[in-house]
Amino acid sequence: MAERAVTFLLENLKQLITCYPELISGAENELKQLMNELSSFKTFLKDMGHAAKKSKQEESSSLREMEKKIKEVIYELEDTIDSYLTLQAPATAPTKKRDFFLRPFKAKRLISLAQQVKSLRQDKVKPMLERAMLCYADMQISDGSGTSAGDSSLKVKKVPLIREENVIGLDEAEWTLTNYLKEETDELDVISIVGMLGLGKTTLAWKIFQNEIIQHEFPTRVWIYVSQEFNRKDVLLRILKEFTNEDKSYMSDLELAATVRGFLETGKFLLVLDDVWTVEAWNDIQDVLTKSNSNAKVLITSRNTEVATLVSNVNGEPYMLRFLTEEESWELLQVEIFGKLDDCPIDFVEIGKYIAKQCDGLPLSVVVIGKFLKEKLSTMTTIDEIIKEWMNVAENVSAQVKNNVLETIVMSYNALPDELRDCFIYLGVFPQYYEIFTTWTLTRLWIAEGFIQQKEGQSLEETAEENLNELVNKNLVVVDKKNVAGKVKICRVNNVIREFCNSKVDIGEHNLFQEIKLLTRQGVFDPPISDVQKCRRLCIHSNLEKFLFEKPVGPCLRSFLCFYKDRIILNPKFISTIPKAFHLLRVLESQYSFKFTEFPTKITKLIHLRYVTLSFDDLNVLPEAMSDLWNLQTLIVDTRSSILTINANIWNMIQLRHLKTEASIILAGKGEGKAKAGENLQTLGRLSPECCTKDVFNKARHLKELGIRGRLATLFEITSLDKLDRLENLKLLNDIYPESASENPIHNVPKSNWFPPNLKKLTLSGTFLDWKHMTTLGMIDTLEVLKLKYYAFMGEYWGTVSGGFPRLQVLQIGHTNLVSWEASGDEFPSLVHLMLLHCEELDEIPKRLVKRLQKLYLYGVSKSATESAERIVFMIGYKQYKGKQNKRWARWGGPKLFIGPKY
Repeated sequence: MAERAVTFLLENLKQLITCYPELISGAENELKQLMNELSSFKTFLKDMGHAAKKSKQEESSSLREMEKKIKEVIYELEDTIDSYLTLQAPATAPTKKRDFFLRPFKAKRLISLAQQVKSLRQDKVKPMLERAMLCYADMQISDGSGTSAGDSSLKVKKVPLIREENVIGLDEAEWTLTNYLKEETDELDVISIVGMLGLGKTTLAWKIFQNEIIQHEFPTRVWIYVSQEFNRKDVLLRILKEFTNEDKSYMSDLELAATVRGFLETGKFLLVLDDVWTVEAWNDIQDVLTKSNSNAKVLITSRNTEVATLVSNVNGEPYMLRFLTEEESWELLQVEIFGKLDDCPIDFVEIGKYIAKQCDGLPLSVVVIGKFLKEKLSTMTTIDEIIKEWMNVAENVSAQVKNNVLETIVMSYNALPDELRDCFIYLGVFPQYYEIFTTWTLTRLWIAEGFIQQKEGQSLEETAEENLNELVNKNLVVVDKKNVAGKVKICRVNNVIREFCNSKVDIGEHNLFQEIKLLTRQGVFDPPISDVQKCRRLCIHSNLEKFLFEKPVGPCLRSFLCFYKDRIILNPKFISTIPKAFHLLRVLESQYSFKFTEFPTKITKLIHLRYVTLSFDDLNVLPEAMSDLWNLQTLIVDTRSSILTINANIWNMIQLRHLKTEASIILAGKGEGKAKAGENLQTLGRLSPECCTKDVFNKARHLKELGIRGRLATLFEITSLDKLDRLENLKLLNDIYPESASENPIHNVPKSNWFPPNLKKLTLSGTFLDWKHMTTLGMIDTLEVLKLKYYAFMGEYWGTVSGGFPRLQVLQIGHTNLVSWEASGDEFPSLVHLMLLHCEELDEIPKRLVKRLQKLYLYGVSKSATESAERIVFMIGYKQYKGKQNKRWARWGGPKLFIGPKY
């Protein structure tokens, strides 16, 4: 991970030398020499990382200490250079005339950057490189002598204890999977169970394995614990033991595989493979299974969704094990402590339910806490003693659980590639029970923090999203909500995982962040305010104003993260405290935590900002000085004002990638901007139609997401978006306040070639178009998602035209007076997800419309429309069932129907 810190500094230096040479006048040569040394250092670190993996020394204390020291040197270089730039920028900026005469005097106060860098190179960089080389040499010597730590033949595999009693919340899953296993199929049937560690995958598989029905159905049953340390020969030998008592350990791998294959070729059996970690392990086992053996069943458990999905050969979906409900958690806790339900004394019920809730639906957490409280119960005699102990546990359930499940989490963590580890540990900055509001925000934070490295052929955002999906697949991140296209929209981490992330920081392995809390009883902060001076990232989840009142100073602080459940209005006297205390900030996240009462002008002095969210009640102007934030990548402005005038020249902010607000943006900045103006801009929303000019779109030609808010009629008449060939997501909001949009409908829609040539997602709102214009939208061949919000279309009748929307997969219609919807049958050939929201007058959904439908979501629709949806779901499901012949209805039961409140 030190390699990423080196890479981040290298990229910053490259940008500085290329784009802002005036800020480093006289130090160019020294910085270039530093870059050369860092490039060599990076290559060396990569080699050292490969050697550590090869010799199984990745987690050695000496290597961790080396990584820590390297990062300290890199951080000191960063801070030295950035502190210099913070002082130098005002001295070189061509602002007011009087500053011209003061500039020489300001420059005299600055210590030579070249001198500082040279000193650090000689005193810190070179000695550290020499130490790292010695560490590398020791690693190679260690790898070449004795027995490798990775010699799996000498390791004793620790088989997990399987829970057979006091199991709650698995009955439905056991019933469903037992029925899956009883199905007759045309070929080998492989079923997988997937879920987070501690959910009970092994327990569920064992219950099924021991189920009387399954024992009767499969007289031959084989249970194999695979684990992370997979050994193919060991697995094959254990399978053979169920078929023969002969010792076959002398066989070669090929002979052994052929022998096992012979036993499994035709017989009826159930093979359970518990805890499969990798696709490679599955491929090695699959090699001895005969696909044509329709009598055989394989049941697999895995914490990796990618593995579980790959192995499932029926319907391609693993069985996703759910978390316990709060009620189930409380039931399990009672059984663990008292041996049965409803035996808990009334005095303990309230605090007991709170403890159960704190376990966050994870059975393993409930069991660990239950055993602990049961032991304590046996040593105490009075109710007051017991309640006091339970309250102590309730204050930090996760910490109590962490120590008992640490080994299991460490296995998942150690299996992560290097590029994912910082991303994963960073999740600890979010408080308990806090939804990481959008993955959009999370991935942009990762980028601003320097965790994401550029990959060839991918944007930083694509790489960040790929990293998040990998953490989701490994069930280290919980998905709370997906968008209509099936991508992760809102996610969070389980409390146990969060506690693990914090523990990695606490023991000093990662200098990623520091959480600061107010100890209510003592009235002081933990850690002390003075410790902020050493922090690089600080997160605070409450008592912000008290914290700022203490006048903290963080000369090295790079990120200030605030996450509140209830947003506060920041007292005006504290508005300037943050930029004054933390002048090297890169990240300021406060969107859902506090609002400013006025624009914090001093924030424009934080020239190293890469990511900032600013929240106000009614801000309507961004000042010109925002242009000074030349490192800014993501700017989010939350305001209730309908219009936001940006006096800053965003074309001077050449690193800007994302500008987001709900207001209608008026670009009022003067000047053409820099040579690479707008080159990095990917998200712009919401822009006023008046600013949708050829000049703007020529500069922002790489836009991927664009929102436009205002009088759309003028937009459709004068501007074309056909040159924005990278634009995939377009949102159009017709806003003619204070007039009524219904009284001023848009009469025409531009032709399909007006739209971007690679448009995938289109959202319309408040346009009050006639349904006949849907024909035009249907000619956008690339469109995959169409959202029609708040009276985007009006009219009681809609007759769809054949051949339209060839690639559309998701259609959402909300708030309309549509009554009759007719379809000919060959439109929407790719539609898989239909959402109808507040379509109260719609009679029914066309039967011919939904050939490939997988999800149908209804909210606020009529009874007749709901009944028609139920008929469609049954009809499609029955056809799929008949098409699969022997496949059971449960797995081939057609699309999923979600019905919300009806009118």
